[in-house]
Amino acid sequence: MQKRKLGKSNLEVSAIGFGCMGLSYGYGPATERSEAIKLIRAAHDLGVTFFDSAEAYAGNEDLVGEALAPIRDEVVIATKFGFVNGDVAQGLDSRPERIRAVAEASLKRLRTDRIDLFYQHRVDPNVPIEDVAGAVKDLIAEGKVGHFGMSEAGAASIRRAHAVQKVTALQSEYSLWWREPEAEILPLLEELGIGFVPFSPLGKGFLTGAIDETTTFDKNDFRMIVPRFSPEARRANQALVDLLGAIAAAKGVTKAQIALAWLLAQKPWIVPIPGTTKLHRLEENLGAAGVALTAEELGQIQAALSTVEVQGARYPQHLQQRVGK
Repeated sequence: MQKRKLGKSNLEVSAIGFGCMGLSYGYGPATERSEAIKLIRAAHDLGVTFFDSAEAYAGNEDLVGEALAPIRDEVVIATKFGFVNGDVAQGLDSRPERIRAVAEASLKRLRTDRIDLFYQHRVDPNVPIEDVAGAVKDLIAEGKVGHFGMSEAGAASIRRAHAVQKVTALQSEYSLWWREPEAEILPLLEELGIGFVPFSPLGKGFLTGAIDETTTFDKNDFRMIVPRFSPEARRANQALVDLLGAIAAAKGVTKAQIALAWLLAQKPWIVPIPGTTKLHRLEENLGAAGVALTAEELGQIQAALSTVEVQGARYPQHLQQRVGK
């Protein structure tokens, strides 16, 4: 597995990381604990050194901590703060005292003495971003945190935070079917030397081709409330998956591998973190690191994308209000 550095920092990670959220939260029933631990360790055996968790992911930190404890010094662990009592439904809380409390609790759950990358999960409009950055700066000075990150933040907040404590990475959604970061965010990250960690790089599973308009989701699956996953939107967006399939078939790889290879080709400081609960999907995803797209192939993908207008919002309105701040 190739390595990449997140921006101008010295934080080096595998070119593809592992998003651990779906093992315990967001996509229906949690994976059985022993199986989840086995999958996380398999990811490491296959070359992954970058693992992403969060306080808000319903026991995920404890799972990740147990899985990685035997190999702690060989991996980079990212986690996040920013919600009241670690519960997305209760709203935002990035007060400095809350950040410190989350850090201490996360260290225990992760069975470690430092958090390598500590993200603000969403910008809290009630707390000056300078205070947030300052709180993380103090934790870095104490050796409890290695690097500061932000998630789904807007350009102004990133710039202001970076002036107080250098931001090592921004984690936001970016994929072949959500390209908004290209307009303002990617140029800003390049200017400031900040790495980019795209979550949902496979469009929450849609770009793999495994989901169509007839797919049914578990009642606890986040996609149940996402407009882009309504049956009508899935039917309309199938055109993008079909185009992806044609390009993948011509290259002898899978749709998921094309989607991930495309992200890797955009910038050398982009590190996607696909998640999965299945070993064969993990192996498929990591195989994308060995897929090199030529300038001609990237041009073909760009041309194909220009013929498809993706239908449906990526978040319901109440969650959309929390991004880009």
